[in-house]
Amino acid sequence: MSKRLLKYKNYDVHSVTTVANGKQNANIVTWVMPTDMGGKVLAVALYKVDYTIELVRESGMLNVNLLAIDQTQLIRKLGQQSGRHKDKFKNLPYALDDRDCPYLTEAIGYAQCRVLYSTDAGDHELFICDVLKQVVLNPNKEVMTYAFLKARKLIRG
Repeated sequence: MSKRLLKYKNYDVHSVTTVANGKQNANIVTWVMPTDMGGKVLAVALYKVDYTIELVRESGMLNVNLLAIDQTQLIRKLGQQSGRHKDKFKNLPYALDDRDCPYLTEAIGYAQCRVLYSTDAGDHELFICDVLKQVVLNPNKEVMTYAFLKARKLIRG
């Protein structure tokens, strides 16, 4: 069988939003994992070539936004184009937290994070983050998952 084992996993879909020196960006991530029983630490894997990772390295801050199934348009907007030369926040509902870091107001919610450290993880860099605050914005929405996107042919897999 040619299918790899990890293709069977059904990951939740998130957007990481960040800011550094007045520049903000957002991307799409699926590899987010709590590493602390109390939800105080998250491991977030960011693709090394993304603009978002540069800003996270610079500022040491990010918000992990848990996306809902009514936000599928964000896959193309945030995940399939670079924010280096394009404002991904144009026509995107968002607000700023107390650190002036953006979060997506139509997401299910977000975890406000501070980077503790990072390590190389292949074509990604793994950021271990202190969760400063967890905010539920839209509790009645349904979580977007990898299987949901794949079933609708919004991603390859």
